[in-house]
Amino acid sequence: MLKWLLMAASVAIAAYIIPGVTISGFFPALFVALFLGIVNTLIRPVLILITLPINILTLGLFTFVINAILVLLTASVIKGFDVRGFWIAMLFSVVLSIVNYVLNGFFLVQRRD
Repeated sequence: MLKWLLMAASVAIAAYIIPGVTISGFFPALFVALFLGIVNTLIRPVLILITLPINILTLGLFTFVINAILVLLTASVIKGFDVRGFWIAMLFSVVLSIVNYVLNGFFLVQRRD
């Protein structure tokens, strides 16, 4: 439950940082976090397996393209979450990963103490 809330906070922060991404509130951020979690669990491994040859040729950089496509898929499904284009989606996925890493690290350190 805490990881889901942290991911939703990461979505809200990343949407605030990037000008081409809009989110209409915290509840859509919760749904985006849930949908991205489901998509990353079910669809992403299949896409990586299908695109394995091109992923090997690009030394793993094609994974950024897959992440951007999944963000665009999420934006098309979740109302209240809008991404303006492919490059914005790619930037959003990178910033989201960084923000989520920092928030998880901060709260994980706090829980150990």
